[in-house]
Amino acid sequence: METRELRYFVAVAEELHFSRAAARLGIAQPPLSRAISQLERRLGGALLERNSRGVTLTDAGRVLLAEARAALDVIDAAERRTRRATGDGAEPGLVLVSKAGASTELLTKLLDAYAAEPGSVKVEVDLCGIGQQGPRLRDGRADVALLHRPFDSVDGLDSEDLLTEGQVAVLPSSHPWSTRSQLRMADLDDIPGLPPMRWPSGGGYADGPGPEVRDSMQLYQLIALGRAYALLPESARAEQHHGIVTIPVLDAPEVTTVIAWPQHSRSLALAALVRTATRL
Repeated sequence: METRELRYFVAVAEELHFSRAAARLGIAQPPLSRAISQLERRLGGALLERNSRGVTLTDAGRVLLAEARAALDVIDAAERRTRRATGDGAEPGLVLVSKAGASTELLTKLLDAYAAEPGSVKVEVDLCGIGQQGPRLRDGRADVALLHRPFDSVDGLDSEDLLTEGQVAVLPSSHPWSTRSQLRMADLDDIPGLPPMRWPSGGGYADGPGPEVRDSMQLYQLIALGRAYALLPESARAEQHHGIVTIPVLDAPEVTTVIAWPQHSRSLALAALVRTATRL
């Protein structure tokens, strides 16, 4: 199969309409229809059902849609990483993606230690929103990521564990419980006047009825305003924010910070960065 055919098929399968798919691709409808028919003949069966009511996917079409998306993601990622490796007219480097406000101390030590290594390359730091590190690593926008299990998935990636820690409840400093020295998970079910945060899709955290949070700045501000609480890794205590307190939750599940990268990577610069991280 050709990547062009896969892109054509994905457009039709997502639009479920040949004219809209053709407009999206910037081509005429007849060559699009011919390309899909040729793909069906090559694969030996119908991918789409066409009738007066419109277009639907067959079972085989649903399989190909999932596989084609994955294949095209890999191809796009390969192109992005190759362009970055050639420098794209600039000095080659690495892109490290991390959740904004997370693992700040570890990230600072890692960047300083790696920069001191002979032959180190420039590391661009991409600070993203909650749950966005994995997708950016998988689609080639980043070369390496700091992830946090169990919230972030490392499926399909290579990784090394760097740090395991407990969790803390982050509460408004004005809350009656702010003077407590410790809490347990059972306590979090009924914190007076404070619902747990509602996390974005793909964030990996358990959803709550509180306000939806998109990034760490918004998270801490909502907590300081007394709108919600959050359960975060213990390293959040290093973040100095006015109007909040952190209280250890003794029986909270542990969180492991990992450094992760695409499987089968052959980047020597990436290997050196990972070695530095594991040494730290």
